[in-house]
Amino acid sequence: MMLRPRRRNLVILRSSRCPDDRGRGVWFTATARPGRVRRWVRIGGLLVAVGLLRLAAAVRPRWRPLAAGTVLTAAGLVLRSGMAGAVMIPGMLFLVAALLAPADPDADSPRRRALERELAAYSTPSQRRDLDAILDRYPDGDTRELRDILARQRLAADTSQPSAANRN
Repeated sequence: MMLRPRRRNLVILRSSRCPDDRGRGVWFTATARPGRVRRWVRIGGLLVAVGLLRLAAAVRPRWRPLAAGTVLTAAGLVLRSGMAGAVMIPGMLFLVAALLAPADPDADSPRRRALERELAAYSTPSQRRDLDAILDRYPDGDTRELRDILARQRLAADTSQPSAANRN
């Protein structure tokens, strides 16, 4: 017994005759199975998508917009014709956002973010003075990170509030 060769058999989707085709045969036919190339393209696309999801999970938070922008821009360049090429626009926006992101490597660590959240609880001037008095008891080398975070939070609070000259 031999295996059948892989050929594209025709399948009859509707066996009734068309009113215009008197005696000419079938109404509509289509191929029985998709081609081998089409299946490999689909499998390859799924493998690429799974790989990109794993890559996005492994990439540091600072570099995620850069990774997304690179992938979308490359896909937009490959799919230039038609509406699929429109994915290049968000890709370029992600690339610009990655370029404009502050280059602070310490801000990426979860420990630093938790420390920033805890220090943000000291929001009133009296609480800040008490915290400064506590930090003054220790050497500057030991409290440099805390003082840096507090200075950034003060600067952000000062720039977000309108000044007295602008209130008039």
